Amino acid sequence: MTPKQFKNLIRIIAAAVLLIALNFVDCSGGMRFLLYLVPYVIVGYDIVLKAVHGLKNLRALDESLLMTIATLGAFALAIYEDGDYTEAIAVMLFYQIGEWFQSYAVGKSRKNISELMDIRPDYANIETADGLEQVDPDDVEIGTVIVVQPGEKIPIDGVIEEGTSTLNTVALTGESLPREVSVGAEVISGCINLNGVLKIRTTKDFDESTASKILELVEDASSRKSKSEDFIAKFARIYTPVVVICAVALAVIPPLIVGDWSTWLYRALIFLVISCPCALVISIPLSFFAGIGGASRAGILIKGSNFLETLSKVKTVVMDKTGTLTQGSFDVDAVHSKNLNFDGEKLLHLAAHVERYSTHPIANSLRKAYPHEHDDCSVESVEEIAGRGIRANVNGQIVCVGNEKFMEDIDAEWTSCHKVGTVIHVAVNGEYAGHVVISDSIKPHAKAAVAAMKSEGIEDIVMLTGDSEKIASKVAAELEIKNYRSELLPADKVNEFEKILSAQKSDGKVAFVGDGINDAPVLGRADVGIAMGALGSDAAIEAADVVLMDDDPLKISKAIKISRKCLSIVKQNIVFAIGVKVLCLILGAIGLANMWAAIFADVGVMILAVLNSIRTLATAD
Repeated sequence: MTPKQFKNLIRIIAAAVLLIALNFVDCSGGMRFLLYLVPYVIVGYDIVLKAVHGLKNLRALDESLLMTIATLGAFALAIYEDGDYTEAIAVMLFYQIGEWFQSYAVGKSRKNISELMDIRPDYANIETADGLEQVDPDDVEIGTVIVVQPGEKIPIDGVIEEGTSTLNTVALTGESLPREVSVGAEVISGCINLNGVLKIRTTKDFDESTASKILELVEDASSRKSKSEDFIAKFARIYTPVVVICAVALAVIPPLIVGDWSTWLYRALIFLVISCPCALVISIPLSFFAGIGGASRAGILIKGSNFLETLSKVKTVVMDKTGTLTQGSFDVDAVHSKNLNFDGEKLLHLAAHVERYSTHPIANSLRKAYPHEHDDCSVESVEEIAGRGIRANVNGQIVCVGNEKFMEDIDAEWTSCHKVGTVIHVAVNGEYAGHVVISDSIKPHAKAAVAAMKSEGIEDIVMLTGDSEKIASKVAAELEIKNYRSELLPADKVNEFEKILSAQKSDGKVAFVGDGINDAPVLGRADVGIAMGALGSDAAIEAADVVLMDDDPLKISKAIKISRKCLSIVKQNIVFAIGVKVLCLILGAIGLANMWAAIFADVGVMILAVLNSIRTLATAD
């Protein structure tokens, strides 16, 4: 609870206690008025001041003015009639209770976002002759070596040059599982170093680092309004002056015809209290704010309530395969020797040495599978042949590593492989030795993620990939995805996505999920673009509307679930608030609703709507 919330709570309690106590005090006339004025001033002085400032700044028609007119009018009627000031104070008291609940709800959702904001580092450690010096992260240039001690945040993105440690990424990903890092690992700002001392060479300026990008994204989210919020804003601008005119008409026209000014003035005041659009004006933006806050706690960054609303209407999800459904990193799946002179280990040994200097992902996977490349082998005359492979002299033997066309070029009789994947053939001195199968493994939660999306009512899931038909069909079958497109160039992905968009029904939206690095054109074209595994990816944060901060595809269905729960609560609040308002306005106008009914129609409905909005926060759990 903030100091301001605590102060307001004390005011509410004090006013309520005084109001109850005054019911047992026997006095009349001016003294009674002055005594009842004390709890009114305690609980309502700020509302009256807001109304006065609103009149001065020509922003008169807001709830503060409506509440002020209604309560002061009730005081005037009490003076004129029976001296019962309870209703006037009760209106202001319950209104403040509603405001307090709204403040508490906003504070609760802000807490989730403020926890995310805690990723902002305060300083960076630079090593000097006198020891470590703390400097402003903005002053650290690219290429500087910084020191991160246990318990400190990593201030700037970079690569570890010295040390091993465990990183806490929960503020970024929503996941509590620590991440092990060592020399050569890329690390991003905002993570907390848990144990070892790390020396990190920075690769970005502070303003371009992940933490800064994420904070900028979250801070801008509230400025992007949904259609529901725009509707409420427009509705309030028209609704408020209309009900004020109606209240004036109710106070003036009937008495001119039938007389009884006090009765109709009382009804007009009740009409004003009922008419306050507090429940709509407060609860609808609060629902979206709570939805964005709850999502951020789960490691899902939604750039605005407009995207949250669009996400709730998604019927088709299009997914890139590599990096989204699969790991995006190649691993050796099998080694098949076809020559008695070369067993599997020797075959892998030769292939890894030939690929020693290549930066291709396949070369990386071969070196990872055979990590002893710094042995006594002599590797000379390395020659990369475009579209074929690599040839090198390894310990005096000519070793060729590449595809089928390369084998045919050197007249090596290669054999096909029954396993699905990228097959790397190896020949030694023109004689076929065997092949290595490289594959991109499916993510552990990918199948569950597809099933979860189907359970959320997603009508169609489409997989797009540049891989061969054979590989694509294998992945699609394993994940139970019926609709897929294979062998697509980057431009083909855009064309295929356009076809899917044009075929979508008008009441449904299409989401695209990609790794955010090479999918920017499609992410931008989708109704809602979701960047998957985007931790540290500038392209993802810039192009996507929703950023999933870890590599777990299960977060896709969670994001959709949060959005749908949020929109469901928004619709409930709109229907409930407007329905009760209209009913009570009619009852108030014909004299069947008193001030207590008006209090419920205004403050009661607002409190119920706010409490309903808070439920959005629980969706992320």
